Amino acid sequence: MNEAADVPLLNLKLIRGQNLYENQFALLVMSNYNRNQSTLNYTSGLRQLRLSSLTEILKGGAKITHNPLLCNIETIQWGDILDSNSSVLLKADSAFTPKCTWTKDKASCSSFTRLQCAEQCSRRCRGPKPSDCCNEHCAAGCTGPRAIDCLACRDLNDNGTCKDACPHLTLYNSKTHQEVHNPNAKYTYGATCVKACPHNYVVAGGSCVRTCSAGMHEVEEGGVQRCKDCDGPCPKVCDGVGVGSLINTIAVNASNIDSFRNCTKIIGDVSLIATSFSGDPHYKIPPMDPAKLENFRAVKEITGFLLIQFWPENLTSLSVFENLQIIRGRTTVVVVWARHLLWLGLRSLKEVSAGRVMIKNNSQLCFIRAAQWTGLFRTRDQTPNLIHNAPPDVCGELPVTYQGCWGPGPAMCVSCRHVDRRGRCVFMCTCNQSLLWRPLQGPDQCSQCAHFKDGPHCVPRCPHGVLGDGDALIWKYPDGSGRCRTCHQNCTQGGSASSAMAVVVVGGLLVTVVVALVVFVLLRRRRIGRKRTLRRLLQERELVEPLTPSGEAPNQALLRILKETELKKIRVLGSGAFGTVFKGLWIPEGESVRIPVAIKVLREATSPKANKEILDEAYVMASVDHPHVCRLLGICLTSSVQLVTQLMPYGCLLDYIRHHRDHVGAQWLLNWCVQIAKGMNYLEQHHLVHRDLAARNVLVKTPNHVKITDFGLAKLLEADEEEYHAEGGKVPIKWMALESILQWTYTHQSDVWSFGVTLWELMTFGSKPYDGIPACQMASVLERGDRLPQPPICTIEVYMIMVKCWMIDASSRPKFRELIVEFSKMARDPSRYLVLQYQGVLVPRYSGTTVFWYQDVLVPRCSGTKVFWYHGVLVPRCSGTKMFWYTTVFWYHSVLVPRCFGTTVFWYQDVLVPRCSGTKMFWYHGVLVPRCSGTKMFWYTTVFWYHSVLVPRCFGTTVF
Repeated sequence: MNEAADVPLLNLKLIRGQNLYENQFALLVMSNYNRNQSTLNYTSGLRQLRLSSLTEILKGGAKITHNPLLCNIETIQWGDILDSNSSVLLKADSAFTPKCTWTKDKASCSSFTRLQCAEQCSRRCRGPKPSDCCNEHCAAGCTGPRAIDCLACRDLNDNGTCKDACPHLTLYNSKTHQEVHNPNAKYTYGATCVKACPHNYVVAGGSCVRTCSAGMHEVEEGGVQRCKDCDGPCPKVCDGVGVGSLINTIAVNASNIDSFRNCTKIIGDVSLIATSFSGDPHYKIPPMDPAKLENFRAVKEITGFLLIQFWPENLTSLSVFENLQIIRGRTTVVVVWARHLLWLGLRSLKEVSAGRVMIKNNSQLCFIRAAQWTGLFRTRDQTPNLIHNAPPDVCGELPVTYQGCWGPGPAMCVSCRHVDRRGRCVFMCTCNQSLLWRPLQGPDQCSQCAHFKDGPHCVPRCPHGVLGDGDALIWKYPDGSGRCRTCHQNCTQGGSASSAMAVVVVGGLLVTVVVALVVFVLLRRRRIGRKRTLRRLLQERELVEPLTPSGEAPNQALLRILKETELKKIRVLGSGAFGTVFKGLWIPEGESVRIPVAIKVLREATSPKANKEILDEAYVMASVDHPHVCRLLGICLTSSVQLVTQLMPYGCLLDYIRHHRDHVGAQWLLNWCVQIAKGMNYLEQHHLVHRDLAARNVLVKTPNHVKITDFGLAKLLEADEEEYHAEGGKVPIKWMALESILQWTYTHQSDVWSFGVTLWELMTFGSKPYDGIPACQMASVLERGDRLPQPPICTIEVYMIMVKCWMIDASSRPKFRELIVEFSKMARDPSRYLVLQYQGVLVPRYSGTTVFWYQDVLVPRCSGTKVFWYHGVLVPRCSGTKMFWYTTVFWYHSVLVPRCFGTTVFWYQDVLVPRCSGTKMFWYHGVLVPRCSGTKMFWYTTVFWYHSVLVPRCFGTTVF
């Protein structure tokens, strides 16, 4: 147990909690005391825990128990330090000072960064005012509102600026439509953005990792270890000591030696100790056969360390590791400690990435020099420790090069002085037909030239304008095989060629200048003529019409500018290419109302083009007003532009239909189609092309009400425009019409194509269109006639509407107003056009009510009610209702006849005749004649026909 009285962690500001004790606690202070066993008194222990700078624990809670001498812990305001979802477990055993925290010294009091914050602050602050809020990327507090003013970063630190992600490795070039290298790219290394990963780490995507994931292997590219997908089976990577299946193993032994067979890379360590060869009786591990060390023959890399504390006497070198090239030493140093070695034999070793090298207590080991190790190190703090090895009188005068050798013989050199031939150092290569050169010979003795060959000689370049015999210039050119050939005699040579070229260039420039001047003069005269005509027309008093009438009404939409202090972000709803969407509250200044809203925040350091696009989106959203189109509530012009829109509580339609597919019926699907078509028809009437219609961009206000949103790609057309030509950028290829993919042309009819894909998403309950087909192949797929298949629930009528939306000829596609008519007709009879199991209708189950299906009809069973079928018609028998069946329900002439309480209902000549109390009803000449009593108009005596018209004779009146 710890007996220290004081733990001064005065500079600790943040605990990230990446690893939690009991999967719950990030701060654990427990059992810090010493107790006298005889007196049972606490003699020593932790008295002060000085964490006065600690202001935040990102993840996990705190557990402080069994510290009988520790004071003041109960005074800590844990609600300011911990997350609201974390817990704190305290058990105090002594008195405490209620006026301060951590210690009795008032200078050790903590500063609050959360409890005193204004309501508009999303996380931390430095004061109680709304202007004191910290940036959302800050942790543990701040000194200002910017991302560079954070005391610590919540996610990543990019050269002093807190961000949620490091700069990406690639950027999208809108001109070439390709991803290009980002010169400012950085890698994620822990909680830091770095330009390059440490040399003993591996690059995987945009991160620095210790090991590659499954299906990938390490490849060196430009001196950097990268994770690449395996082409076929991966090189065999095995777990070393302390990793994976050998995590609880301390050394290589007979129980695990076979797992290293044919391994090319070992993730972890390789430890060979005395018990490796003698066995471990405690764990019932037998001795290891030294011949099994041949399993290491294929190993080329060890990511951990190589530790050898014992070596078999019959093996004089480490030749089983002769192919070992890299020892990364990611966890500790490389140590070789064996007394029976004569030389190391690590002839392929090229690098020791980290850690020091210790070679000692090897009484017979020779061929070790410091120079051969320093050339393998990657950092300056790496040093070799070579002590207590074979003395010089034992090794004798061995032939050792300057850089050292790994053993005797020319195959053990660290580097060759002259020539390396198949791993052996030789003085010179013997000439044979396979070699491309002969040493110490002239340029005419080469069997193959490195550059070009002019006759029998090898030359660096062919003669070009060289003075030859007879003062003639020699011009030659290299052919495909690298031989210099003489130029044809008709070729222009010497100074005449330069003169002819000069004449052509100068003449071309003069013609270009003359043409440019003529075009400039003509355009200027045309502009001057237009100005004169306009001036003359403006001076005429009879001018009553504008020169360019558009017929468009002025856009009187209101754009509300909101303050950042009026907005409060609650949680993240999603993120996209330009920013993040938060669920939040709009608290108008000076009012007590709190309005739930959605806040779209543009990413910091976004390009000016992205700022312009989000302002264009705000302009479009502020200009629309329709029940099925999402409208902008306001905009906040901070450093990161924020758009405030209506909050749709059910999220996007794509997620909604995926999560509730078992409860969505035909009626809802067709109603959604009608509403989306109405919203798109409204946009078409206002000359607006959406360009990004998809189920993900339709929000659900209620299950019966959806709205179109996300106008990030939308464009308003002028009154005389019918199409829009885009300039590139990120676009949804699989929802786009063919002309939009090939020509970047967008019209209202291209939105109809996207509407058809959106219908397909709804009818397949959120399936991905053209799943498995790369976006780069979509144009060829559509050109050859491939389309999305017919959804299982759709009849041919619904699918034919989708097919019409996907016609190559844009004019052949239906208009949105026609789609409204079609789907409105279908919505009146949904079961005819969509076939769903049980006609899935979302049925609420109320208290005291049973709702069930009977022969494809929804039947409510009320309390005290019997519901049954009679001759194929649903008959409810209710009690205490105005309309019920009392005695008998029967059929007469194919019509259901109810017999009501106190009433006789019967059929007379195919007409249903009710016989009411106190009334006689009869037929006269084919017409039903009631005789009522006590009414203003009744039949009293006789009813008769006169000239084919029924004539009643009323009381006291004769009516003809």
